[in-house]
Amino acid sequence: MTRDALTDVAGLRVGHATRIGDGWLTGTTVVLAPEGGAVAAVDVRGGGPGTKETDALDPRNLVQKVEAVVLTGGSAYGLDAASGVMAWLEDHGRGVRVGPDPSHVVPVVPAACVFDLGRGGDFRARPDAAMGRAAVEAAAASEPGAPVAEGCVGAGTGATVGPLKGGVGTASTVLDSGITVGALVVCNAVGSATDPETGALYGELVQGRVGRPAREVHEAARRRLAETAAHLARPPLNTTLAVVATDADLTKAQAQKLAGVAHDGLARAVRPAHLLHDGDTVFALATGARPLAATDPLALNEVLAAGADLVTRAIVRAVRAAESVDGPGGAWPSYGELYGAAETI
Repeated sequence: MTRDALTDVAGLRVGHATRIGDGWLTGTTVVLAPEGGAVAAVDVRGGGPGTKETDALDPRNLVQKVEAVVLTGGSAYGLDAASGVMAWLEDHGRGVRVGPDPSHVVPVVPAACVFDLGRGGDFRARPDAAMGRAAVEAAAASEPGAPVAEGCVGAGTGATVGPLKGGVGTASTVLDSGITVGALVVCNAVGSATDPETGALYGELVQGRVGRPAREVHEAARRRLAETAAHLARPPLNTTLAVVATDADLTKAQAQKLAGVAHDGLARAVRPAHLLHDGDTVFALATGARPLAATDPLALNEVLAAGADLVTRAIVRAVRAAESVDGPGGAWPSYGELYGAAETI
């Protein structure tokens, strides 16, 4: 049974730590690899990224596999969440072996952050090492193939996309070859996920969905967004993050290509993307359980194309799963509140 989630890639687990209220609107999400790690790569295209250990993922460098990837709120402050994940991994003897004792490991934990500072009302309310540890513990405690919570959870808790509330979304597919590809996205973008003329989601339009909100619904939504914007002084600082994973046996160079092509899926669903005030970053993980068909030159292309498509679909699910926020840090209506599920052809 598949869940249409990143966890359909066998061995991967996802854990969220979420904090809301008393000035908080933020969280951390951890993607935990199978013990022994997964081949990892990254592609950073935003003009304002906040990352940790991404240089280690360059195909020219030593480290081949990682045990976990951290996505977190809190801007650069929130990268401290990775320290809690490192500590948990060390306690479990997972990481790069650097000494004669099995406990002598250095976990390499790539991390990236989104900007959500002050959205709960308190600028200093942001993820720390304890929140990172809570997220990795939640991942480790989950069952294999467990569903992944979407919307305003984990690193998507304080996320916004244009004038709307953003969040976490996930999706997966099984290719004809039997290879599984999955994606998890934290949608927190300067750009918009909706067509300003119709209110339709860009990501659904490129997927071939022709339905769109009724004109009167869209006009009411535009009035509501104009009222909200008049009372919201938000800095244009955001970032969309993604993890694209597969059970295919990829090299680091191939995984890096997967991360790069997956950015196409972001650009289809959010317009504009990769701006100076975004830190858009995509990680790729490959568990290596299934070999690519060496005699089929299109085998890798199918994985690459699926990665891009799934990022688009995960962004749509993030926006549709998000819930409205109206608090001391600002008000962001959700797409569901403004448009509901009803569409007209």
